[in-house]
Amino acid sequence: MSAKTPEERRQEGARETPPTPPGTGKRTPGAGDPTPGAGDPTPGTGKRTPGAGDPTPGTGKRTPGAGDPTADTGNLSAAGLTPSTRDLTPGGPPLDLLPTAGQPTPERADAARNRRKILDAAARIVAEVGPEAVTMNQVAHASGIGVGTVYRRFGDVAQLLWALLDDRERQFQQAYMSGPPPLGPGAPAAERLSAFFDALIDRVIEQRELLLAAQAAAPSARYTSGAYLAMHTHVALLVTQLRPEANGALLAHLLLAPFSPSLMHHLTVERNLSAEELKAGVADLLTLTGPA
Repeated sequence: MSAKTPEERRQEGARETPPTPPGTGKRTPGAGDPTPGAGDPTPGTGKRTPGAGDPTPGTGKRTPGAGDPTADTGNLSAAGLTPSTRDLTPGGPPLDLLPTAGQPTPERADAARNRRKILDAAARIVAEVGPEAVTMNQVAHASGIGVGTVYRRFGDVAQLLWALLDDRERQFQQAYMSGPPPLGPGAPAAERLSAFFDALIDRVIEQRELLLAAQAAAPSARYTSGAYLAMHTHVALLVTQLRPEANGALLAHLLLAPFSPSLMHHLTVERNLSAEELKAGVADLLTLTGPA
C-alpha cells in the first residue's frame, strides 16, 4: 500500500472530526461523546442542567432529590409546631425528636462504664445531701474511680452536676419517645399523656434540688432549653390528637406549667405532698370540667 500524502491524511481527519459550527469556535459533539446529564453544563450555554436537589427556577426552593426526607406535616402544623422527623413506630403519632438533650460523645467501653459509675454516684450523693454538699473527692470515693479521672472527665462540681442533669434528661426523653407503652409509642394519646405526666413528676422530684438551682440561675432559660422544647412538642402533639380543634401549642405550655421546679419544691417540701398525691391531682386536673 502506498503511503498517504499529507493532503490525503488531512482530508481523512476532516471526515472523522465533526465540523465546527460557523462563528462559534467550538467543536460539535460527535458519536461516542458523552451525553450531558442532570447537573452537567448545557452545550453552548455554560449553564448547568437543573438536577434533583437544585433550586426550582423562579421559586428559590429546592427540588427534592433522592435521599431527601419526606416530612409529614399534618399533625405538626395543627399543633402549631415545626416538623422535623417522625416517630418510627408504625401507626404511632409523629414526634419531633429535635431538639433533645445533648448527645454523649462516643467513647470507649471502659470510659463509658467509668462515666456511668461517676454519674450514678453523684446522683446518690445529691439525693442524700443535696447538690451544694457534693465534692469531687466524695464522688470519686463513692464511685470507686480515681479523683484524677473524675476531674479529667468533668472538670469541676458545676460541670458534673450539669452532666448529671443532661444524663437523666436523655434517659427520660428516650423513655417517652421510643420506650414501651403507655409512656412510649403504641398506646392511645390519653394514656400516653397521663403516663408522661406521672413520669415527669418522678423525674422532677428525683432531681428537684438540681432543677431548682438551674431555674434560680436562669429563670427564663427553662422555656428555651432543648429539654423543655422536646417535652412541649411531645405534649402538644398528644393534645392535638385528643382535641384537633384546640390550640395544642398553647395547651401544652399550660399543662407543663405546674411542673416548674419551684412549684414542685413548694408542694413536695413545704406542703409535704407525696409523688402519688401529685399524680392523683394531675389526673383530676386532666379530667376537670366546669358545670354543665
